[in-house]
Formats: sequence, structure tokens, C-alpha cells
Amino acid sequence: MSEITAQMVQRGRGPTAEEAARRRKVARDVRSARERLTSSIGLERAFDYELLRVYAQYRRGAFLPLVTLACLVAAASAFWAPALLSGAWGAGVLVAILVNTALSRSFLRQDPAGLSLRISRRRVIVGELVQSAAWALLVLVPLQVDAANARTYVMVVLVIVAAVTTMLAATVPLAAYAGLLPLCAATATLLALSREVETVLLVGMAVCAQLFFLFLSNHLHASTVSALQSRAEKDAIFGELEQAKANSDEARRRAEEANLAKSRFLATMSHELRTPLNAILGFSEVMKNEVFGPHAAASYKEYSTDIHDSGLHLLNLINEILDLSRIEAGRYELNEEALQLAYVVEEGRHMMALRARAKNQTFHELIDPSLPRLWADERALRQIVLNVLSNAIKFTPPGGEIVIKVGWTSSGGQYVSVKDTGPGIPEDEIPTVMSSFGRGSLAIKTAEQGSGLGLPIVKGLVDLHGGGFQLKSRPREGTEVIVTFPAARVMDALPAVAEPAAPVARSSRAA
Repeated sequence: MSEITAQMVQRGRGPTAEEAARRRKVARDVRSARERLTSSIGLERAFDYELLRVYAQYRRGAFLPLVTLACLVAAASAFWAPALLSGAWGAGVLVAILVNTALSRSFLRQDPAGLSLRISRRRVIVGELVQSAAWALLVLVPLQVDAANARTYVMVVLVIVAAVTTMLAATVPLAAYAGLLPLCAATATLLALSREVETVLLVGMAVCAQLFFLFLSNHLHASTVSALQSRAEKDAIFGELEQAKANSDEARRRAEEANLAKSRFLATMSHELRTPLNAILGFSEVMKNEVFGPHAAASYKEYSTDIHDSGLHLLNLINEILDLSRIEAGRYELNEEALQLAYVVEEGRHMMALRARAKNQTFHELIDPSLPRLWADERALRQIVLNVLSNAIKFTPPGGEIVIKVGWTSSGGQYVSVKDTGPGIPEDEIPTVMSSFGRGSLAIKTAEQGSGLGLPIVKGLVDLHGGGFQLKSRPREGTEVIVTFPAARVMDALPAVAEPAAPVARSSRAA
């Protein structure tokens, strides 16, 4: 048979969290690369529409300010140019503004699924070019009069319009370039009217300012793209979280259904298995004890003993599984009463003495006789003690020692400690030992047959009492199990009438 590797086991369990995250990242990168190939601007295709939508919103919102600016500029230019020329220029600019605004409103009203982004982007570029050309025609005003203040006025207006145009068209870089080109050309034509040093400096400063606005426009475009990417990543994370939540809810629903099915199965099988087992145990005991006379063959008595012992082992296993199932489901009911912890421990030691004597093991006890009663479930407490002692006897080699301690905790509670001289448990195997049906590697080699449910049941019962469970072990140094009960369960309402006696230590052969 081929060896089962850790990679094969991991593949059977499914991908780890790190592997799943890496796969999601690769899928996002592949999707992003595919969208860039289908996009006309080099970004994800979804950003094409978003950038155009932001531009349309900017243009729609700037309608009234631009109309106001055009009217003011037309009125002011009437001081130098004929009123008819100023009015015609103003009407042309208003028409260009109206057309661009109408196109923006139409774009925002249309369904994104039915839009042609390439055609929409061309319309934006042409619209910006036409509108800027209309603004640039203001350069006709200085041609009417040869006045330095008129040239200065036109340069200021062109610089303002360049700033507004580049900011509004920042999300569509080609539109910003198209809008700035006529304005820069109009500013440069002012040099044809005058070659004075002051005019040259003013025109140079105006052109540099317009180019600087283009630089700011590029930065604004980059910031907008970054914001869109952040929002897309956030939306993707929200989508993954919603998907994970849906998967978690589905997994929880299936787990609840499985748990309910398990409970029904155990409830049914408990009756179905125990009924024939009781008959097997009863009849095998009759046959083992030869109640109705000796067997014709001596082997039959041995077979009857084996059947009886196997039935007892199976019955104990069924009881352990049912107990653990009830504990995990929170259906284990505690019938609490006042108990002497030392008496319960002593009773458990006496019940296990026969097994320990068969392996020539020795018990060492250190019990504080001044311990008051403990408010606990007697059956659960007895099961805790028996399971811990049974493990110690199983894992302790012949001739070994088992130390039992019962006393006070530092917080005023009570504890039971059982320490053996067995092979011990490696630290990395302790979680396996504490899991249901889990057994350590050294235990598998050296211990007797067991179900691996003893310690999980002990921990579950201790948790029901609000206590603590601790397992200390090292290879070749033995194992110590410490069970503590909180001070709230100690019945010490009446003060002690005498000084507590010192712990009594005694050693005895298991008897």
C-alpha cells in the first residue's frame, strides 16, 4: 500500500486559509488583467464608465457657474469691442455650454449596459474642444482696439477658463488636453498684437499657468482612479464577506442538521444496541458461571468469558459515546449534592485496586482530611475519578507507581491530582490526546486498548462544574492530570472548630 503523505491528507481536507486567500488574489489579478485588455484607457473596464460618469456630473453641476461667467465676460468685453460682437461671442459660448450640459445629462440618464463608452468618450473630447474654441474666440476683442488693458483682460479670462476646463475634464485626460489646446493657442496669438517685453512675459506666464493646470488635472485624474480602485476593492471585500457569511450560515445549518441527526441516531441506537447487549451479557454470564451445569467442552466456558468481556467493553464504549454526546450538546444534567471529595477518590481507588494489583502497581496517597464537602454531581465526580485512574493504570508499566493527591487550591477550591510513571506524552500530541478518539503515539505502542474518550469526557464534566482541567506530561517522565473545583462549590459556611490536621501521606500496595 502506498504511503499517505501530509500533502494528500491536506488535499483531502481542502485548501488552507492562506491557500484560499492566495487563490482569490490570483483570480482578482487575472480578472483585472483581462479587463485592462478589453478597456480603451488601460484601466479596468468598469472604471471607463465611472470616469465618464464623474465627468458628466461635474459638467452638469457647473452649468450655472459657467453661464454666469460667460455673461459677465461678454458684458465686460463690451467696453472694448462692439456690443454686437460681444453678444455674438457670448451666445456662441452659451450654446456650447448648453450642448455639453445636454450631452452630460443624456449620458447620466442612459442605462450603463446599453452605452457605447467609446462613442461617449469621443463626444466628450469633441465637446470640450468646441467649447474651448468658443471661449478662445474672445481673442477677437483685442483685435478691435489696440489697448494693453484689453490684452491683459483677455489673458486673465483665458487663464481662468483653462483652470475651469482642466478641472472639470480631469477624469477624461484626452478631453482636458483637447480643451486646453485652443486656449493655449489663443493666448499665444496675443504675441502677434504686441512684441513688448511686458506682453511677452504676461503671455509666457499665462501659458505656463495653463500647463500647470493641466499638471494638476493629471494629478486629479490619478486621485480619482485611486479612489475608484479603493472603492472597488472595498466592494470586493464586502462581496467576499457576504459570500463567506452565506457559506458560514449554510455550514452552520448543515452542522445543526447533522447534530440533530446524530442526536436522533444516538437516541435510537442507544435502545437498539443496549437491548441485545443486555441479553448477550446476561446469557453469557449464565454460561460463564455454568449455572445450568458444566459445559461438555472446557473451551465453551472460555468462549463465554470472552463474549461477556467483549459485551461489557462494547457497553462501556456506548455509554461513553452517549455521555460525550450529551455533554457536547449541553444536555447533561447535574444532580448536585454535598459530597466528600476524599471519599469519592478513595472509593474510586478501591474499585481500581484489582486492576492495579494485576500489574503490581503501587498507590501513594496524599489526602487532606480537613476538606469540607463539595457541591457536585456524585455520578459525574465518580466518573471523573475512575477515568483518570483508569488512564493512569493503563499507561503505567508493571511495577510502577501512581500518586494521588487531594487538597486545597490557592483560590480556596479543591483539587484532585493523579500522577503516574508511564511513558508520558509529547507536548505536540497533547491536543490529539484531548480530542475525541485521540491517542498519542507512545500510548498506542504501550497502552492497553481504549476508546480515547476518557479525557474528553473528564474535561467536559469538569467544565460543567465550572472547574479546571490540566494535563502535564513529558516523554519518559510520566503524566499528571489535575482537576480543580472552584471555591464557590466548597461548603465551608461553618467555621472549623479545630486546627486542620497536616496532610496524611501513606503508601499501600494496591489491594
